[in-house]
Amino acid sequence: MNKQTITTLIVIVAVVGVIGVLEFLKPEKAHVAVQNIELDNNARTAEKATKYDVAKEITTPDGFINYPAAGVGENEPFKLADFIGKKVILVEFWTYSCINCQRVIPYLNEWYDKYNDDGLVIVGIHTPEFDFEKDFDNVKRAVEKYGIEWPVVLDNDYSTWTAYQNRYWPRKYLIDIDGYIVYDHIGEGGYDETEQKIVELLNERKQVLGESGIVNVKGGKPQNAQDIDASRIGTPETYLGSARIQYLINLPNRSCLEGSCTYSFSNLDDFKGYELMGAWKLDEETATLESETGALRIAFTASKVNLVAGAPEGKTVRAKILVDGKEVNTVTFTDEHDLYNLVDLQGKYESHILEIQFLDPGISAFAFTFG
Repeated sequence: MNKQTITTLIVIVAVVGVIGVLEFLKPEKAHVAVQNIELDNNARTAEKATKYDVAKEITTPDGFINYPAAGVGENEPFKLADFIGKKVILVEFWTYSCINCQRVIPYLNEWYDKYNDDGLVIVGIHTPEFDFEKDFDNVKRAVEKYGIEWPVVLDNDYSTWTAYQNRYWPRKYLIDIDGYIVYDHIGEGGYDETEQKIVELLNERKQVLGESGIVNVKGGKPQNAQDIDASRIGTPETYLGSARIQYLINLPNRSCLEGSCTYSFSNLDDFKGYELMGAWKLDEETATLESETGALRIAFTASKVNLVAGAPEGKTVRAKILVDGKEVNTVTFTDEHDLYNLVDLQGKYESHILEIQFLDPGISAFAFTFG
């Protein structure tokens, strides 16, 4: 084959290639290409519709934090619909005095930092367990305390909680690019699994939107993450209000569940549960100290003991913390109702008797939690 023949063949191939491109770019051919993309999208979403529920919208929000609409009625309300088709959404149900929620927050913050630029949006649905958690300023203070930068929506009437048929704090739902709830996790843990699912959905998003590159699992554990061994915590969360009271062992009589009574510690050798001492008034959520001084003691098996509590408005309540009769700590409760750590055994899971000696009246105690 001579040089002239080769040159002729190259020209012919080039012309055919150009004709092919021009043929593809004809309106009818381009329309077919768009149709194929639409068919692929429809097939994908049709398959998901048989397996997953569509994400529920936020309903009747009671306030916004970390969002341009700083409150209801200002600008446009925060809507998940604004992100469907654009982002991967992690919806986190939480409440700020919940110890389990607090232990999850470092992981959420870490994921937000690592994957926000790749298309991840985190939305915190703050559904209160106690009345004081309905207060916007209380929630905002907690958001700042825990370094939360993702949007938080107050769900004081439980409407969004109910829409998701949720029953747990914390609980996270992952919503994919097409608006389907493709994953959810109850409680703490499962962090590696959740992060892998986030990355999987972010890569699906890139493919659907035609973006280049791959998102990789970045892994790692947040520096401020709290390690616990739940299997070694032997004491359940203990509520002190009459609505969920279970473990109070020195109740004078049933009428004390609806008002004020004076309590005395028992002399039980095998002490289990918790006891009050002094004049206390019970209501559905709290036990409130009415006498000038008083005490509360509980038998526990754990490494950490926390108390959800608060002082009267504008006041503080001082307390001594004793373990097996020995003073180990002092705590000052303020009117900023929150979770207060009382005992930290630095990773040792042991059984002891904790006593809180209140030196001032007015403390409202809601619940003991353990770590």
